[in-house]
Amino acid sequence: MSADLKLRLGVNIDHVATVRNARGGAYPDPLRAALMAEAAGADGITAHLREDRRHISDGDIDGLMAALSVPLNFEMAATEEMQRIALRHKPHAVCLVPEKREERTTEGGLEVAREENRLAHFIAPLRAAGCRVSIFIAADRRQIEAAHRIGAEVIELHTGAYCDAHAEGHLDARDRELASLREMAGYAHSLGLEVHAGHGLTYDTVQPVAAFPEVRELNIGHFLIGESIFRGLGPAIAEMRRLMDEARS
Repeated sequence: MSADLKLRLGVNIDHVATVRNARGGAYPDPLRAALMAEAAGADGITAHLREDRRHISDGDIDGLMAALSVPLNFEMAATEEMQRIALRHKPHAVCLVPEKREERTTEGGLEVAREENRLAHFIAPLRAAGCRVSIFIAADRRQIEAAHRIGAEVIELHTGAYCDAHAEGHLDARDRELASLREMAGYAHSLGLEVHAGHGLTYDTVQPVAAFPEVRELNIGHFLIGESIFRGLGPAIAEMRRLMDEARS
C-alpha cells in the first residue's frame, strides 16, 4: 500500500495511566506502553493531559517527548495552563478537546462555532511554534467550517455516537451516524482540512470508518488497552492494524 493511501493508527495510552493511578506508584508505566505500541506498528501516540491529571501526568509527557521516535499527539483542553505546557514541549500535534471534570471520558466534540474568536487567538501561538493543530469535533458542518476559519490544519471526527449505537443494537441510528461521518469527512477534505477520526472504535466498528478515503488517521485507546489484557498490547494493535489495512484495500 502506498504511503499516501496508508491509514495511520494513533494509539492512546491514557488508560495505562488510569490503571497505574488506581494503586499509585509507577506501574504500569505509560511510557513503556507507548514504546511497545510503537514497536507493534503504531504510527503515533496520543496522550490527554487533563486539568485534574486523572490519568496522564506532566511527568508522562516529559518522558514521552524524550523517548518517542513517532509523533506525539498531545490532547488538551483550550486553557492557558495547557497552552503553556504545549508551547514548552512543542509536540508534533496538539488536539483540542472539550473537558469537564465530572465526565468519565470526552463526551462530545469541541464547540468551535460559539468560541471562534477565542480559539483562533488560542491556536495562533501553537501553530507559530510548529505544532499541527487539530480540533476534536462532531460530524457537523457548522463546526467543521468554524475549525477551518480559525486556522486548524486537522479535524478529528468524534465517532462515539456511531460506536454507541452499534453497541446498543440501534442499527438505524448507527447507519445514520456512519452516513453523517462519511459526508462530513468528505466535506472537511474539500475545505483542505486533514481528516482524522476516533472515540470508542473497536474491532467491530473500525472498518466502516477506516474505509473512508478522506480519513488519514484513527486514534484508538481504551479498547486497545482493554483488549491487551486478554491478548497482549502488541497483538491487540496488530489486529487493529490488520483490520484497518483490510478496510483500506
